Amino acid sequence: MTASSKKNTTILAVLLMGTFLCNINQTLLNVALPKIMEDFQISASLGQWLSTGYMLVSGLMIPITAFLIERFKTRPLYIFSITMFLLGSAISGFAPNFIILVAGRMVQAIGAGIIMPLMTVTLMTIYPPHKIGSVMGLVGLAMNFAPGIAPTLAGWVVQDYHWRYLFYGLLPFAGLNLILAIFFLTNVGKQKMLKFNVLGVILSSLGLGSLLLGFSNAGENPWLSFKVLGVITIGLILTYLFIKQQLGQKIPMLNFLVFKSKMFTMTTIINFIIIMALYGGMLLLPMFLQNVRGVSPFLSGIIMLPGAFFMAILSPLSGRLFDRYGAKPVTFVGLIILIIGTVMFASLNETTTVSFACLAQTIRSIGLVLILMPLQTEALKSLPIEIVAHGTAMFQTTRQIAGSIGTSLLITAMSMASTYHDTHLLATSSGTAQESLLYGIRVAYIITTLLCILALLLTTRLKKQAAMPATHFIK
Repeated sequence: MTASSKKNTTILAVLLMGTFLCNINQTLLNVALPKIMEDFQISASLGQWLSTGYMLVSGLMIPITAFLIERFKTRPLYIFSITMFLLGSAISGFAPNFIILVAGRMVQAIGAGIIMPLMTVTLMTIYPPHKIGSVMGLVGLAMNFAPGIAPTLAGWVVQDYHWRYLFYGLLPFAGLNLILAIFFLTNVGKQKMLKFNVLGVILSSLGLGSLLLGFSNAGENPWLSFKVLGVITIGLILTYLFIKQQLGQKIPMLNFLVFKSKMFTMTTIINFIIIMALYGGMLLLPMFLQNVRGVSPFLSGIIMLPGAFFMAILSPLSGRLFDRYGAKPVTFVGLIILIIGTVMFASLNETTTVSFACLAQTIRSIGLVLILMPLQTEALKSLPIEIVAHGTAMFQTTRQIAGSIGTSLLITAMSMASTYHDTHLLATSSGTAQESLLYGIRVAYIITTLLCILALLLTTRLKKQAAMPATHFIK
């Protein structure tokens, strides 16, 4: 191994550790939420701000990361990010009240929102194109396995200890990652003396924040209410103004000209659809297991483990397949597998066994591991290295929006179908509320299946494209 490859491997190891911590933290509190609500005597709608607040702040940070990565050196920017994550974990763990707990989560999100795009840009810079698939496969291992084991880990901690230990447990690992970054992380790429675009930050923060908040509100409010439609409309107007402002800048904070690349545009659209299906589907399975089949949250988390295990072991293989065959065939096969697993979920009934649900989830996970990282890698490979930071920020931003829309869409569809079942079918039969919920879950999974089929059709239109020269993306 040469000195250069050793250096790259060290950088990769430090970044993977930070990525793993950020991803496991995203879903760590889902199982612990009931206990937190009980301890602080708060409602479910207020408790959801632990997730909503984290999502909003990390989402708001992503568009700014292109500027941060171009303006600041890799090492100090990463050290700042992991320090914020460490500080947020400490604040959350020792929080005396719910407001401080939410504040701690938001501080965590500042660090996490920077770490993910920074890692991607750094790796795309230090590794040659023919190796990037394998490297991103390792990244997929960290990104996919972490949220998979989080529910089981959280269930065990909450059941045998206290929810605060979820944050205490992050502290030594985040501290170790900070020490490793200080001693072993090196700077990558060249920095530009860019000016901070205050108006752009305000417009992007308010616009994207309103969009994410509006779709998040759709879970508990009517779609035509101001909290949903009104906030989304405000978000769309502000986002339009942000795009217009950025297109008029000689050196934009976020370069929307990345969509000049047909490959980047198409892969982003396909990824958007898949993330909609993925995020909504993630909420449906626990509802079926716990509310229909009566499974405990801890066992519900264990049922997710086989899928997480297969995603972990297949992520490196997914990267190697991408290096050899490209994104189109790998993604196509992944979508076929994903559709099979989703159709299995659409056939759920009162007698469906836990093992069947576990098998369907595992099949879906195998499909996803062949889709998500190859799509992102193909999207970024179609761009010159000079604007990969902008491509990464754009790809991650659309992912956040897709997750919000998908969750709102599928939860709304489930609620409407359940209500229809209540009013039209229960009135003429001896059904139960559980049957209505199950009916709604099936309808939501049917919609998820249709989204996956649409993504499959779009995948057939993918064509190989070499990276366009940087001059194509300069105004």
